[in-house]
Amino acid sequence: MALYVQKFGGTSVGSVERIEGVADKIQAFRAAGHDIVVVVSAMSGETNRLIALAHQITEEPSPREMDALVSTGEQVTIALLSMALNKRGCPARSYTGWQVRIKTDSAHTKARIQDIDVENMKADLAEGRVVVVAGFQGVDDDGNITTLGRGGSDTTGVALAAALKADECQIYTDVDGVYTTDPRVVPKAQRMSKITFEEMLEMASLGSKVLQIRSVEFAGKYNVPLRVLSTFQDGPGTLITFEDENKMEQPVISGIAFNRDESKLTVMGVPDIPGVASRILGPVSAANIEVDMIVQNISEEGNTDFTFTINRTDFKRVKEILMRVADDLGAREVRGDDKIAKVSIVGVGMRSHAGVASRMFDALAAESINIQLISTSEIKVSVVIEEKYLELAVRALHTAFGLDAVEETN
Repeated sequence: MALYVQKFGGTSVGSVERIEGVADKIQAFRAAGHDIVVVVSAMSGETNRLIALAHQITEEPSPREMDALVSTGEQVTIALLSMALNKRGCPARSYTGWQVRIKTDSAHTKARIQDIDVENMKADLAEGRVVVVAGFQGVDDDGNITTLGRGGSDTTGVALAAALKADECQIYTDVDGVYTTDPRVVPKAQRMSKITFEEMLEMASLGSKVLQIRSVEFAGKYNVPLRVLSTFQDGPGTLITFEDENKMEQPVISGIAFNRDESKLTVMGVPDIPGVASRILGPVSAANIEVDMIVQNISEEGNTDFTFTINRTDFKRVKEILMRVADDLGAREVRGDDKIAKVSIVGVGMRSHAGVASRMFDALAAESINIQLISTSEIKVSVVIEEKYLELAVRALHTAFGLDAVEETN
């Protein structure tokens, strides 16, 4: 007997047939005696359809009205799923975010959860009902509907699990867990039975798109066991939890993450004086553009080169900003490269093992892959390489760190 919060994404509820399948899955858990709270997204494609409708009216819709509009997608799903459950003799009741009273701040389209009223949900659970809650939405102090931003349903699920002190938050998606890397790039990638919150945060921030970063942060903060499962096939999935005592006996590296959407810019011949980094990155930050890796070369004759990476979609805009900054600084020139990629090895086992970075560099050197930039933290090493070598690099590292699945022999 346990209390589970189960979250189903847009693909999982993308049609009436799939909603019926989700209802069957929930009914099986309920029949086993478990209490169930379900969080659902809008049906796949519905949020994009609603946004497109808004832009047919105006190119700059009010954020408040956008929240009122896009929140209706989840309202459709909770009603349909509750109908499907009730049809099966499994009592269910649906709630929008404002009915549950998921209280948020007033930052429309990117609100953050402040508090959750769990009394109605607890009463329904006590009476044997399945509670079906609209993900991605809440309400502010003034009664305005708010939304949590893309991927907000994952955050809703984890927040409800924390508020209800659930035994586990289960995120159902179209993959059967978290893999050592993308199986489409490395066919020998393995599904991990367990991964730490730290590792999952790094994997998510470095390019793995299985879970939203905010939901993992929330789960780690409130100690909510989080499990990634497939809606479409049975299996144990991947449990995301805190590091345990036996972790050091497991592989040094848990996974390989990568990101193709990288670009690099260098301001050449910058005067090596205090405050120069701020003068370069200040205008970039003012344009609300995030900077990733940063490298400043050793000064020669009073000048240095300053390099950083950004998302590829911001490349042209940032280069234009830097051209103006370079003129102001008297720098020699601005160089750019939007054909790069970032590859990262991630694992808490690095803390107790020396030589991890050198093994990574050796594996890349063996494939004649040149490293342009390096960034490290306690549990990850990231490198920037030419984009054309990305898949070769991922496969080489996956093998070098012993992550390839062992082929079964008859």
